[in-house]
Amino acid sequence: MKSYDVVYLDNNQRKTAQITANSSEEIKSRFLQEGYLVMQIKPRKTLREKRFPLNLFIQELVALLEAGLVITEAIEALQASSREPHIRNVYDKLLEKLYQGNQLSSAMAVLPTVFPALLLNTVASSEQTGHLPVALKRFQHYEQRMETLRKRIKATLLYPTIVMSAGGLILFFLLGFIIPRFAQVFDGMKNPSGSARFILWWGKLVEQHGTLLLAGTFAGITGLVLFFRNPQVRLMLLHLLLKLPQLRSQYQLTILVRFYRTLGLLLQGGLPAPQALNLTRSVLPVSHHMQLQQVLEGVSAGQTLSATLESQQLTTPIASRLLQVGEHSGELPTMCERIAAFYDEALERAIETFSKIFEPILMMIVGGIVGMVVFLLYMPIFELAGGLS
Repeated sequence: MKSYDVVYLDNNQRKTAQITANSSEEIKSRFLQEGYLVMQIKPRKTLREKRFPLNLFIQELVALLEAGLVITEAIEALQASSREPHIRNVYDKLLEKLYQGNQLSSAMAVLPTVFPALLLNTVASSEQTGHLPVALKRFQHYEQRMETLRKRIKATLLYPTIVMSAGGLILFFLLGFIIPRFAQVFDGMKNPSGSARFILWWGKLVEQHGTLLLAGTFAGITGLVLFFRNPQVRLMLLHLLLKLPQLRSQYQLTILVRFYRTLGLLLQGGLPAPQALNLTRSVLPVSHHMQLQQVLEGVSAGQTLSATLESQQLTTPIASRLLQVGEHSGELPTMCERIAAFYDEALERAIETFSKIFEPILMMIVGGIVGMVVFLLYMPIFELAGGLS
C-alpha cells in the first residue's frame, strides 16, 4: 500500500485528498465510481517508505502485552528501546493520541501509510472483545503467509531472470569481442561462405561504429526497463499473458488465496460480513472490484455469502461447499482460512510444475541461441579445414 496526493473535482470545486491504495489505477477507479473527476495523482513520500519494521513492532508489542503491560506502557517501552529517528517519530505520534484518551486503533489511524487498514480494523474489533494480543498474532500470521506467497512467486521468477541475463551477457560478449576477432582471421579468404561474410560484415561494423553500437545497446536496455516499469504497459502485458488458459487459472488462484485469507482474518476479528468484504477490496485487482460490489449488494440484501460468491465467480465448487458448511455450522471464518490453505497448496503445486517445465525449456532456448552463434563462428573454420584436406 502506498500513499498518494489526489487532486479531484467535486461539483466543479477543486479538492485535494491523501489516499492510501495499491496503485494510481485503483484510486482512479475508486473516484470514478463515486462520481469524481481525478485531475492529478502524485506518490507521497511517507514514513512507510523508510521501512518501519511493522512485523517486529507487532511481535514486540504482543510480548509486552502478554507480560502484563497496558498498551501505553508497552508503547513507551518500545519508544525507549528505539534509536532510529523515523521509528521514534511513529511511537511519539502513537503516544500522543494514547495520552489524549484514544484507543490504539484510533492512534494508528493517524498513520495510514505505516499501519494498513487491515491491521486497523483487526485492532478495532479486538478492542471491543479485549483480546488484542490474539488479534495481533492473527494479523502477524496473516502477514507471514502472504509474505511467503510473495516470496514463492518472486523465487519462481528469479531463475528465469538469471538465465536470461546470463545468456544476454554471453551473447553480448560473443558479438562485441569474439566475432570481431574472428573477422580478422577470415579477412583474407578468397571465396568466403555466407557465415564468413556475415562475420566479416559484423566485424567491420563493430570496428567502425563500436562506440555507437555500445551506446545504442545501453540506451535500448534502459528504454526497455523504463517501458516495462510503466503501469499501463504492465497491465497490457498481463492481459496478454492471461489469454493463456493455464496462466489465467493460476492468476485466479493467487487472487483467491489473498481474498479468502483476508476475509477469514477480518471475520475472525468479529467484523460483520459486509464490512469485511468491503475491506477485502484492497487485496483484489481493479478488474475484480465490480464483482466484489455485486457480492456486497447480494449479502446486504440477505443472500448467503456462498451463493453470491459463486454467482460472481469468486469461488470454486469445493470452496463453495466449504462455505456452505461454515454458514450452517457458524464456523465461516475457519472455513475461509481452510479455503485459503487449500488454494495455497494448489498454487504451490502449480508453481512447482511450472518451474519443472519452463526452466528446462528456457535453458534450451538460451543455449540454442548461444550455440547458434558459436556454430556460426566455427563453420568457416570447418570449411577451410575441409578444403585443405
